[in-house]
Amino acid sequence: MAFKDLREFIEALEKEKQLVRVKREVDWNLEAGAIIRRAYELEERATLFEKVKDAPGVRMMGGPIGTYSRMALAMGMSADTSVKEIANEFDRRVSNPIKPMLVSKGPCKENILKGDDIDLFKFGAPMAHDGDGGRYISTWAFITTRDLEDTGWVNWGMYRQMIHTKNTLGGLILPGQDIGRMYQKYEKANKPMPFATVIGADPLATVGGSLSAGPGECEADLAGGLRKEPIEMVKCETVDLEVPAHAELIIEGHVLPKVRVEEGPFGEYTGFRTSPRAPRPVYEVTCITHRNNPILTVSNMGTPVDEADIVMTLCWRNEAMRAVKSLPVVEVAMPAYGSGHMVVVSVERAYSGVAIHVANAIWGSKLGYLVPFVVVVDKDVDVHNLGEVVHAISTKCHPVRGVHSRPNTPGHALMPFLDFEERLWGRAANLLLDCTWPVGWDPNIEIPPKASFGNIFPKEIQEKVVANWENYGF
Repeated sequence: MAFKDLREFIEALEKEKQLVRVKREVDWNLEAGAIIRRAYELEERATLFEKVKDAPGVRMMGGPIGTYSRMALAMGMSADTSVKEIANEFDRRVSNPIKPMLVSKGPCKENILKGDDIDLFKFGAPMAHDGDGGRYISTWAFITTRDLEDTGWVNWGMYRQMIHTKNTLGGLILPGQDIGRMYQKYEKANKPMPFATVIGADPLATVGGSLSAGPGECEADLAGGLRKEPIEMVKCETVDLEVPAHAELIIEGHVLPKVRVEEGPFGEYTGFRTSPRAPRPVYEVTCITHRNNPILTVSNMGTPVDEADIVMTLCWRNEAMRAVKSLPVVEVAMPAYGSGHMVVVSVERAYSGVAIHVANAIWGSKLGYLVPFVVVVDKDVDVHNLGEVVHAISTKCHPVRGVHSRPNTPGHALMPFLDFEERLWGRAANLLLDCTWPVGWDPNIEIPPKASFGNIFPKEIQEKVVANWENYGF
């Protein structure tokens, strides 16, 4: 069974010795963020801060899904499950969506704040990185919005939110994102766009907020599939939206049309602070509901590996898998250290040009503007093993004919290697590294044999060595 809420997940993490409880008070101003960031870089446990300065009764959880072990536990799997097994199980689940279930009440309604009682600063939102433009309350959360047209499309997406005042937030909304497509419609009609920010939902519901269902499709259904049971939802108080009933904190309101206030910068998932301070859309808050002693979930994104990298290697990989399903593809991976911008694909050498077809399929998908780097390897390379991938690049990719670049392609504004003008207009470039042996090469003459245990020794010798491994003293 899926975890009902974040609190059940915390209990499971503690049981598995994957959680540290910090009982001394921590300062929201950089101290909490520094602890969370260092924990990622040391591959440490998740952190539950039980006392946060200036936020009585509020707790903060850092790094809830900061490792593959914690992702496996969130999915009800063993903590030592391999990345490949996690990814394949992830794909199986989201391919069987389950619609949410509406209920009449839930713990997220234990406290309802409106009017003068609204104060976004009371929940301990951190100044996560030195140099950030402000305190970000939405770093491991998702925002739900509904399409202006009566299509039934409700989007869940992870988008940052910085506190401006007690009842307003700012955030980066890009035209290529689903929330951006929706907001353009509302703004064109000069109407405010209803939103609800969900903080501290059960772990897989929050991961569902990172999925890319696409226009017209609802991530809530995919999150239900990921959980293998429907998410219980309740209606919001002031907007026509529904949210997970067991979430810790819900922020309701409207994104105002044609209103801009300076937001950012923010240390982003790429590991760099790439978006300068600029005028961006404003979220006006009309209601906050929360559980007693709520838990603010925080991901202090930066250099890999943190939540962003774990989730992207699964969610965006799933999108890439769907993009290449008609091609002779064996396996797909997105290395966590690539910050979501590199995909590695192994293929059968069925025909010449297969690597180019794979790259074009990915770049032509919804994922295209996010993934400028595609690496294609032969099927004997384990795409989940970064060492094997690097070996394939350095020994099988010809420095001229194996490299295919495309200028002036759609790009993501947060990519650090883009110059200011490219970020402004969302213009980038793509690169394919073809690390496959040419189809016409003679396997007995031109293709050198791979000198690995599983390839260069007779099967009977392999079996003998494996059977006697401990007898050798290993």
